[in-house]
Amino acid sequence: MGEWLTEEQQSSWRAWLSASTLLNERLNREIQAQHGITLADYEILVWLSESPDRRMRMSDLAERTLSSRSRLSHQIDRMEGAGLVAREQCPVDRRGSFAVLTDIGWNTLVSAAPDHVDSVRSHLVSALSCDEFEALGAACRKISDRLQDS
Repeated sequence: MGEWLTEEQQSSWRAWLSASTLLNERLNREIQAQHGITLADYEILVWLSESPDRRMRMSDLAERTLSSRSRLSHQIDRMEGAGLVAREQCPVDRRGSFAVLTDIGWNTLVSAAPDHVDSVRSHLVSALSCDEFEALGAACRKISDRLQDS
């Protein structure tokens, strides 16, 4: 059995769990109330908006959003029903498909982005000093890189 966390480590671990859960719940609740989309929907809209021709292979989108393919497929089905995205077959690989940002999806993103950025700034960025925010980013990148490498 491994070594237990120290009291300080346990306190930091629990603070991380609480902060990350509460932040995601708050951001999700606010974007839903303001724009009728989920935080996961918003993330997909952003990825598509930044992609050439506002389209991305479903497999690549699943990887970028850290979602399973089946989970992403269900979410894209729901977003397609709302008119935010469309699916298109890949002309080269008939098994593959693209998620494509629609005009409705683009307009939703353009409308939601300023409010979402205000929420992120209010609940995260402004809670920390510039040095603390930079340290948070560096720590998160280090953790993410380590997890992606393993």
